Amino acid sequence: MAILLFSLRGVSDDEALEIRTLLTEQEIDFYETSAGNWGISMPAFWLRDHGQLELARQLLGSYQQQRFITAREAYLQSKQAGGQSTLLKSIRTRPLTYCVYWLGCLLVAYVSVRWVFELGAW
Repeated sequence: MAILLFSLRGVSDDEALEIRTLLTEQEIDFYETSAGNWGISMPAFWLRDHGQLELARQLLGSYQQQRFITAREAYLQSKQAGGQSTLLKSIRTRPLTYCVYWLGCLLVAYVSVRWVFELGAW
């Protein structure tokens, strides 16, 4: 019976490709299932041989640790370079858009509160 190795729900295509390559290079016998036509099935990597489970989990653990370190370094470099988008930067670049959003929110709040008070007047 096959054993679940790694769920692919929420996993990016490049990460899935890297894991697929890693397992293939290490000659681990696995197969992949997709989410299906409606996206309700289990997209995952499955092992056929239970004897390879420990090796596969160790490989995935070290891969994920390395991917975390790489992503963290990229984030810190982007943060030091000022490339991170903040709310204040977004408002400065598109002030009209944010004004329209705020006016829409205020309109919805006003209509909701007014409706509640008018309903209470009955």
